[in-house]
Amino acid sequence: MTPAEQFAHEGVALVADAIPAALAAAVRARLAYQRFALLDRGSYEVAERVVESELFAMLAAIASQATEHALAVTEARVLRLRAGDYVLAHHDRIYGDRPIEAVVDLSPAEVPRAELHYRRRGQVFFRVPSAPHSLAIVDRTPVITCNHVYVSRSVPTADVIRLVATLRATTS
Repeated sequence: MTPAEQFAHEGVALVADAIPAALAAAVRARLAYQRFALLDRGSYEVAERVVESELFAMLAAIASQATEHALAVTEARVLRLRAGDYVLAHHDRIYGDRPIEAVVDLSPAEVPRAELHYRRRGQVFFRVPSAPHSLAIVDRTPVITCNHVYVSRSVPTADVIRLVATLRATTS
């Protein structure tokens, strides 16, 4: 099933190897993180207001093709999760304007069980595995939330890096 077919059927799509490894490495090298730790919400590192023109153009092109709508990145941030980190679903932002969310895995290596879960009315309906260079595309309706599952301390070298971009329709 193509990403466009998957998106049309389910409102989500997963694209393997969506970006080149060299681009992921270059983006990782430019990031500066701050620690976020409110135990009832999450424990992770974040780089806010990320601007990566080359990567954003790729994400917009892939997401536009999958959704069959012209899209542009309007905001982005990068989350970094290491052993013991997590992001709870009730910490997630609820959107009223129904944007598209694109999450690209910038991780240097796969991390076992470090999934991203999308929930519809609290029930997991889309599991995104740790898969470097992959891209998840999600129609963020007001009933959809997401969480980044706990990264096990049994993987002390875990380094999960995800760019979370919000895309909205362009006017052209």
